[in-house]
Amino acid sequence: MSQHHQHDHDHDHGHEDKHDHKHDDHDHGHGFGHHHHHIPSLDGNGRAFALAIGLNMAFVIIEFAYGFIAHSTALMADAGHNLSDVLGLVLAWGAAVLAKSVPSGRYTYGLRGSSILAAMGNGLLLMVACGAIAWEAVQRFAEPAPVAGATVSIVAAIGVLINGFSAWLFLAGSKGDLNIRGAYLHMAADAALSLGVAISGLIIMFWGWTWIDPAVSLVIVVVIVLGTWSLLRESVQLSMAAVPPGVDADKVRAFLLAQPGVADLHDLHIWALSTTETALTAHVVMPAGYPGDAAIDAMVDGLSAQFAIHHCTLQVEEGTTHHHCTLHGQAH
Repeated sequence: MSQHHQHDHDHDHGHEDKHDHKHDDHDHGHGFGHHHHHIPSLDGNGRAFALAIGLNMAFVIIEFAYGFIAHSTALMADAGHNLSDVLGLVLAWGAAVLAKSVPSGRYTYGLRGSSILAAMGNGLLLMVACGAIAWEAVQRFAEPAPVAGATVSIVAAIGVLINGFSAWLFLAGSKGDLNIRGAYLHMAADAALSLGVAISGLIIMFWGWTWIDPAVSLVIVVVIVLGTWSLLRESVQLSMAAVPPGVDADKVRAFLLAQPGVADLHDLHIWALSTTETALTAHVVMPAGYPGDAAIDAMVDGLSAQFAIHHCTLQVEEGTTHHHCTLHGQAH
């Protein structure tokens, strides 16, 4: 009979070896919430979300009111688009809060996956908004409408400032969190759209080229779609338990195989728990048997330092029996 040792090392909740080795990770200073990887501060992002939502909601009301007064369908349509982005921000903020939830009996990883769903939802919202803008632009090519250039330019310029500032609030967090990147792209897209509207309003004021308004709108739509496509593709991949971007599965495999005493490796799985956290499970074949907690801790610490993988479960096997991988449908 072979001996099986399953060693679960989670930098949040301690780690456990199923061969009667159970000890608390808090002794190593890895208590709940003390991740070694860089997660943007929830407090900082919380302030950013609250400020961005408040500013943009106020702008939506102002923009719609001015659009109604000036009989500008362009401004009212842009207000509708901004409203969809406010809803997107609310979605992203809710997911950021849920991602910090404590694991429960049913959701043993907490609700971290909600941040992936929010990133996907934001990507879809942006695509739908782009479709609506493009449709409006095409219709205006066919039936040009009189545009109040001055009003449009002034209100749109205010939109550039508000959306640009909101995007800046999320800039730092967008680099390491797909969910925050979704919020950043929403605000950056709005700033670009408002800038295009402001410029087209000035051109209409001075030269009367009404066709420039829908033309600029279509150019902006293309830019937004190109930026959103990567967000949407990445969020779909993460929801399908793909290896997260920035983690090279081959290098992880090579790292584990290079560890002292490891003769073989199988059932390696790497997936995203959230838009900021990565998990790993693997069976490591060690003919000499379980090497002790210190050796496993060294492997886990290496995975943390080199690949930012912080939720690891390693099952140690001596390799005296063949194991059937249910996913591959063949023996290892």
